[in-house]
Amino acid sequence: MKNFVLLGAAGYIAPRHMRAIKETGNVLVAAMDPHDAVGIIDSYFPDSAFFTEFERLDRHVEKLKRMGDEKRVHYVSIASPNYLHDAHIRFALRVGAHAICEKPLVLEPWNVDALKEIEKEYGRKVNAILQLRLHPSIIALKQKVDAINYPPSTINHPNPTKSNIDLTYITSRGRWYLYSWKGNKEKSGGVATNIGIHFFDMLQWIFGKVQQNIVHLSESTRVAGYLELEKARIRWLLSLDRNDLPEIARANGKTTYRSITVNNEEVEFSEGFTDLHTVSYQEILKDNGFGLDDVRPSIEIAHDIRHANPIGPKGEYHPFLKSHA
Repeated sequence: MKNFVLLGAAGYIAPRHMRAIKETGNVLVAAMDPHDAVGIIDSYFPDSAFFTEFERLDRHVEKLKRMGDEKRVHYVSIASPNYLHDAHIRFALRVGAHAICEKPLVLEPWNVDALKEIEKEYGRKVNAILQLRLHPSIIALKQKVDAINYPPSTINHPNPTKSNIDLTYITSRGRWYLYSWKGNKEKSGGVATNIGIHFFDMLQWIFGKVQQNIVHLSESTRVAGYLELEKARIRWLLSLDRNDLPEIARANGKTTYRSITVNNEEVEFSEGFTDLHTVSYQEILKDNGFGLDDVRPSIEIAHDIRHANPIGPKGEYHPFLKSHA
């Protein structure tokens, strides 16, 4: 049985971490969040210590560290706001624990290099939650793509056998979103980072390295572009605006629309998301977690999108952008 600490206990994703800790037979010894609406803890670990101030948690964890291996913290799970991930990962390593961190692991690619040095210094590992890589449908797609012998290609010598992909992810958010840290690009990384990085990670994991990254539209609630990888040409759109929902989603009362088509064939992966945190924890506890080298490519993609100059609906742009042309 391993001892866990959870940072960001009041957030949307926190219950999945609590459930994963419990279902893997471990214990949450302390949790922290500046907000105290954390009654959900009672459903999993009613005896967990709780703090609203990071400094008091820090002191508590240091005390446990000096009480022997049975009491010390072995893992720190991080579900705090994106801009705090880097500091919270460093805290985990400093107190002698492995880190388990939500996406995005960090906001800037160079932060990965610094964390690799700190990993070596403390002899602990940083694990990223990349649950799409564990989804059966996504694994099946990767196996299918890996079995194809794609000829080498470059932008100047395109490969006609590349897969053509449309990625559409629309998840409606109310006005509160832009007033929260999530609406602050400096804190969240913007829409492409906050809701898109899992998709960018999954796509580059399956279809290879980036060859071209073009942004057509970049707004506070939507962003769209074209991403060319070694084995795929991808038109993508990410949106928080319910007005972007297709008619079929609205007719069915849906507030979220998720679609990935590969050569006009839909990849079905709508189900099974809620269990993947537990699967992630199972792999991490076996030392099979995704590490810093795994997350770097998607962080670079999101960083480049965030700093790109949108060119407007030109060239290979997402079909939903026709209304913005």
